[in-house]
Amino acid sequence: MTVLRTSMRNFLAHKGRMALSAVAVLLSVAFVCGTLVFTDTMSTTFDKLFAATASDVTVSAKGSSDTGETTAGNGKPPVMPASVVDAVGKADGVRSAQGTVFSTSVTVVDADKDSLSPTGGGPTIVGNWNANDARTMDITSGTAPKGAGQVMVDADTADKHGLKLGDEIGIISAVGTHRAKLSGIADFTVTNPGAAIFYLDTRTSQEALVGAAGVYTNVNVTAAAGVSDAQLKKNVSAALDGRYKVQTAKEVADANAEDVQEFMGVIKYAMLGFAGIAFLVGVFLIINTFSMLVAQRTREIGLMRAIGSSRRQVNRSVLIEALLLGVVGSVLGVAAGVGLAVGLMKLMGAMGMNLSTDDLTIVWTTPVAGLVLGVVVTVLAAYLPARRAGKVSPMAALRDVGAPADARAGAVRAVLGVLLTGAGAFALYLAAAADTAGGGALWLGAGVVLSLIGFVVVGPLLAGGLVRVLGAIVLRMFGPVGRMAERNALRNPRRTGATGAALMIGLALVACLSVVGSSMVASATDELDKSVGTDFIVQSDTGQLITPQAVRAVKDADGVARVTEYKWTQADFTTPDGRTSKDTAITAADPTYAQDLRVETVAGDLADAYRPDSMSVHEEYAKDHGIRLGSKIAVDFEDGSEARLTVRAITSSEAVIDQGAMYTAIDTLAKYVPADRMPLDRLLFASAEEGQEAAAYTALKTALDDYPQYKVRDQTDYKEALKDQIGQLLNMIYGLLALAIIVAILGVVNTLALSVVERTREIGLMRAIGLSRRQLRRMIRLESVVIALFGALLGLGLGLGWGATAQQLLALEGLKVLEIPWPTIGAVFIGSAFVGLFAALIPAFRAGRMNVLDAIATE
Repeated sequence: MTVLRTSMRNFLAHKGRMALSAVAVLLSVAFVCGTLVFTDTMSTTFDKLFAATASDVTVSAKGSSDTGETTAGNGKPPVMPASVVDAVGKADGVRSAQGTVFSTSVTVVDADKDSLSPTGGGPTIVGNWNANDARTMDITSGTAPKGAGQVMVDADTADKHGLKLGDEIGIISAVGTHRAKLSGIADFTVTNPGAAIFYLDTRTSQEALVGAAGVYTNVNVTAAAGVSDAQLKKNVSAALDGRYKVQTAKEVADANAEDVQEFMGVIKYAMLGFAGIAFLVGVFLIINTFSMLVAQRTREIGLMRAIGSSRRQVNRSVLIEALLLGVVGSVLGVAAGVGLAVGLMKLMGAMGMNLSTDDLTIVWTTPVAGLVLGVVVTVLAAYLPARRAGKVSPMAALRDVGAPADARAGAVRAVLGVLLTGAGAFALYLAAAADTAGGGALWLGAGVVLSLIGFVVVGPLLAGGLVRVLGAIVLRMFGPVGRMAERNALRNPRRTGATGAALMIGLALVACLSVVGSSMVASATDELDKSVGTDFIVQSDTGQLITPQAVRAVKDADGVARVTEYKWTQADFTTPDGRTSKDTAITAADPTYAQDLRVETVAGDLADAYRPDSMSVHEEYAKDHGIRLGSKIAVDFEDGSEARLTVRAITSSEAVIDQGAMYTAIDTLAKYVPADRMPLDRLLFASAEEGQEAAAYTALKTALDDYPQYKVRDQTDYKEALKDQIGQLLNMIYGLLALAIIVAILGVVNTLALSVVERTREIGLMRAIGLSRRQLRRMIRLESVVIALFGALLGLGLGLGWGATAQQLLALEGLKVLEIPWPTIGAVFIGSAFVGLFAALIPAFRAGRMNVLDAIATE
């Protein structure tokens, strides 16, 4: 009980000095809890939606996925004849059966040809208005669609795009473009996470989406009173003789939820990973805080030891303070996490994904996880300072304040740090020298972990040399004040090393990812320059297949010399070694594709692969299956019959563009796949007539004006789009890393603040002998700058090493250009100096306000 009272007294007495450590714990716990609440809320939202929209039993075509409609390669959804609806309706236990038609492979535009699709990644769904939809939608304005000229839209989409009754919209599908006027607006009775939904009448849906009347994509079945979903499924399956897919409402909801969970899992674990980095950085802050508090209370601890306190009691006292810090920070962090989750929901709403606070989900494991994690990390971080406090002897009460140095421990630390760093460097070397990307990735991971730990351990040793170098470059110009700032940073290398290491971790990751991102862009750009021989690429950024109407528009554009179509399908390959490769991708293109993409071959000529009943394979596949030029492969096409194709080219497996592709001619594909099942184009390659590049570019954009889902890009546009995609990904990662950097900044602030308290008497003496307040503040700011630059130097150096090694692994996948983004690296380094200045504002201000006489009298 005495130890507890002492710990409580010390904690309350130094609560101001522990505030920033508590904030670090708060931020880290908030990020963890916020992530869990946010993802749980998203899961709840989708679960409610799936449960509400699923009928008792759903019948769908064999070609559809477990989650509903899957558009085939021809751009149309798999369908069933109307006779299925009749057969289902006659099954035992069926109260009603209604055929439905819907598709997600559509683009919807307004009268100005602007897309009405969601911007947050949600689907665009067009289907027929039916009784099942009427259960979850309320028509709030107008009426349901009647006839080919009418369409109804969900209220969220109408509000977002300012749609009103009577507005004309266009629905673009593989069949063509259907135009109709808005007849009604319907609102969800549950939360719509972000889909744009448009309703037509049944016949119009069939004609506009499938191009045929009397067919359906699904049958919604409602059970009669007293009939369970499981029994209903059994009865319906028996009536259909297993020819179609039959699922209960729970099975449909579970299948949809599984898809969402896969996506949510990526988000959750990525965000938790960044929260872990913030926790790691926070560890250094907590270690520094308790180390400095123990140093400042050395005499007090010595007196406690002199009056009978044991080492264990002193140790326990410090750990109890850490426990209190962890509990306070974690409790506040849990509350802040809920607020963060709500903020993320609002942010997602602004991006197009609607999440309602009515669905806010806080399961009991979330606050428990936050509390346990925050407390455990805090107590573990305080263990070393607590152990050091327990070693304070009673004689320390007679000495000046300051923890005794342990030279032996410093030597052991230096040796261990050098060994770990060396081991990390060797692992990175092995990664760079690896023959396969998979094997090298394991060495890269080991190298990153070992080198990071090594730099953290050896940080105090590095601080002595690097701070002197930085001081000579940055601080000496400030005269005596700069030299005092340098000496203050060197006074306790362990403290400086720990403070710099906190900043080092975040900046190392920033530097590594910058190198990887820049190298990927440079490599892809270089590959485009070397391999792509076409002037323009036409494709959809959302994966929409290119409709025949759009293909015709491209071919008819003025100034276009040739257009190459590019299709993709799947087939079962039976190779000469007798093995069968199921669902293997095969690319069908026009013969001119051999000119549009200069693919390196190791045997034969790629142009020959476009001869009748011919194909190419890539080198690795050929080696694995004993394939040579002239070998015959039985190719059973997914939507057609079996062909025996002759291998006439073997391509390099090291290509970046179309890596691992196997080619055949579109004419060959058409020979074995019926016309109504032929896949639509995924890409079009267009080449301009000599000297007509600019005119053809304009003509292509004009020709596709009615098809806003497709983009026309020349090679410059394509490179910029690639750069933007990677840049957006990196910016998102940098945003998540910002939390770790903020915690690191708090560490610098806390170190300086506690250092000012520790040097109160010294500061008073310096002021007494003539140091002005302005000079004092400058000294503290310069000390902060040099510590920040020290951390940045370590982090950027480490990150460049990681990034260069990672690029060597990417080179094995064809991305062979290493590019160091020196402007980014320089900006980060200079920015670190400003971080140091910012971190020193409050400590410098407090130091400048000290009363000189009171400071001198401080013990």
